[in-house]
Amino acid sequence: MTQAKSPPPGGPGPDRSRMGPTRISSLAVSALAAAAVAWLLISTLYYSGIPRLPWLPVVTLAALAVLEAYAAINTRGRIERKPGRDPVNPLLVARFVVLAKASALAASIFAGFYAGLTGWLFVETTRAATQDRPAAGGGLLASLALVGAALWLERSCRVPERPDDEREPDPRESRPGQR
Repeated sequence: MTQAKSPPPGGPGPDRSRMGPTRISSLAVSALAAAAVAWLLISTLYYSGIPRLPWLPVVTLAALAVLEAYAAINTRGRIERKPGRDPVNPLLVARFVVLAKASALAASIFAGFYAGLTGWLFVETTRAATQDRPAAGGGLLASLALVGAALWLERSCRVPERPDDEREPDPRESRPGQR
């Protein structure tokens, strides 16, 4: 007896299980959801009982943005095989893509949270809210920088298109009728 083959995850078709580029709409939805949660949490809690916003997450997000931007520049140069650069390890590129996708989503959630918090802090007129505005604004900017750097790293990991005359023939193309 033969077993029935189950369809690949993501639906029918040979390419449905492939990982695609990060969608901006997914990042926007996660940021809006995080902004709404932040606004609701901060408005229902008594704000003056919360300690001041720390600067460490802002510095961490900014440092990650700088590191991913550097990785994007370095990886693109190595993929394009610019003179003086070592060839790139394909496994490293795959890891960079996973890092870029994960950090783009996480940074969009942080950006949404900081946007909701910053919006609420500008509405609130207390002294504590005024003191927390710089840290919240810095967190928003650092989160947006990380989203941009992550998307840039993901884009830098793409394999450049080769001209048709340099393409190697696909063995599947030479044998018609076989899959």
